[in-house]
Amino acid sequence: MILETHDPASPMEALRDRLATIIAIPVTPFQEDGSVDWDNHAALIRRLVEHGVDAITPNGNTGEFYTLTEAETRRSVESAVAAAGGGAAVMAGVGLDVESAVLAARHARGAGADAVMVHQPVHPYRSVEGWIEYHRNIADAVPELGVVLYVRDPRISGEQIRALGERSPNVIGVKYAVPDPVRFAGVARDAGLRRFVWIAGLAELSAPGYWAVGATGFTSGLVNVAPGLATALLESLRRADYARAMTVWESARTFEELRAADASADNVSVVKEALAHLGLSGRAVRPPSRVLPQDLRERIAGLVGQWRQEGWL
Repeated sequence: MILETHDPASPMEALRDRLATIIAIPVTPFQEDGSVDWDNHAALIRRLVEHGVDAITPNGNTGEFYTLTEAETRRSVESAVAAAGGGAAVMAGVGLDVESAVLAARHARGAGADAVMVHQPVHPYRSVEGWIEYHRNIADAVPELGVVLYVRDPRISGEQIRALGERSPNVIGVKYAVPDPVRFAGVARDAGLRRFVWIAGLAELSAPGYWAVGATGFTSGLVNVAPGLATALLESLRRADYARAMTVWESARTFEELRAADASADNVSVVKEALAHLGLSGRAVRPPSRVLPQDLRERIAGLVGQWRQEGWL
């Protein structure tokens, strides 16, 4: 039996509740010379907050974390905190080697972030003990911040997540991105269904299935483009109105399938292309991503037109 106890008045419990929502992963817009367009970065985050988004993750994968310099990742957090203005929880993405992740987490704390999301370790050789130790070092360096794990590895078990949570109580959430809702259901229950906030980490396509077995939030890159669509899905799932949720899901399906195609090769490019059609951002991405070819750009234009007619924009 897993004992799950919470103090409803604790700051960590309040943060858990705030993260049971859409976790927006904002893009990082670039200028023609390849530098970050910080004015546009702030404007895009303000737009998310104005549309009622309650949680934002600068330096997520949709933000092209792995292409940014250390200085850019730091400024991304600072920009997000300032632009959100307290209207949304800011959960900064951190990762790479332990020392870099710890320094980034401490910077996020100093910048005013509420939490950090730890990217899955990129090391090719991972032991169970090493996985726990990696996250424990980061979590224990910032005990004041909530810590959310980004789990993409099906080998990570509920028992391992539970053991980490027992050692580091500020580990409060899991962004689960293994494409297997049955495994997710077991992992969440073995770790502690109510001990952590469980976030469906494969965005809108996975949200209904994961929600049915325990998730209370989902990540979204689409929300950069069509916040009304993402919000409608969240509201339908919260009401357990799965018929309505699947109607909304169909509106998001083609866009999200384009992002997921070819091992998610165009994940960010699809989002930026849609933003470009709305006049909200340029379409530039950094290698190894690419600007979309013309045929895909035309498909995105069609989707944006459809969403405009449906009132999602």
